[in-house]
Amino acid sequence: MDETIRQIAIWALPVLAAIILHEVAHGWVAFRFGDSTAARMGRLTLNPISHIDLFGTILLPGFLILAGAPFVFGYAKPVPVNFYNLNHPKRDMIWVAGAGPVTNILLAALSVYLFKFFDTSANVLPGFIGAPLTQMAQNSVSINAMLAAFNLLPLPPLDGGRVMVGLLPDPYSRALARIERYGFLILLALIMTHTLDFFMEPLVFLVSRLIKGLVIG
Repeated sequence: MDETIRQIAIWALPVLAAIILHEVAHGWVAFRFGDSTAARMGRLTLNPISHIDLFGTILLPGFLILAGAPFVFGYAKPVPVNFYNLNHPKRDMIWVAGAGPVTNILLAALSVYLFKFFDTSANVLPGFIGAPLTQMAQNSVSINAMLAAFNLLPLPPLDGGRVMVGLLPDPYSRALARIERYGFLILLALIMTHTLDFFMEPLVFLVSRLIKGLVIG
C-alpha cells in the first residue's frame, strides 16, 4: 500500500505538468494568432482545477500506475480553440496544433537536465528529498516523450492529424478533416488490436532522438 501511494505521488506532478502545459500551449498560441476563446473562458491558466478531466487526468493515469503499465499517459480537458477566428485558419492551425507536442518535447528536455542535477546532488540533498525529485524528473521525461509521440500521430483529432490538415492541399485536407468525428473510434481500435504499437515505436524513437539532440547540443 505504501509503495502504491509513493508511485502515485511521484507520478502525479509530472503527469499534471505535462498535460496541463500541453493544453495551455494550444490556447496561448491560438490567442497569439487571433483566437481569444480559451482566454475568455479562463483556460489560459496553470490552475489544475480548470483543466482536470476526471477520467483522463485522474482515473486513466491512476489505473496505468496501479496496473504497472510500461507507460503512463493521460489528458486534460481540451482547451477550446475556434480555428475560424485565427488570422489565417488553415496555416495557423499548424502552429496551434503543434504547440502541444513541442511543449512536451521541451519539458522532456528540461526534465533530463533536472534529472542530471538531482542525481548528481544525491550526496547533498537529504535522501527523502533527492530520491523522489530524481524519480519525478525521470518520470517527466517518460510521460512527456510519450505524450508528444502519441499526439504526433497523423489522425484527427490528435495534434498530428490537425497539423496534416493544415499542411495538405485541398481536397486531401478536407478528406482528412472529415475523419475527425471517427478519430477516437479508430484510435480505440488501433489500441485494442495493438496496431498502435507499430506506429508508436518509431515515433517514440524519433521524439527521444530529438530530446537527446536538444539536451546534447
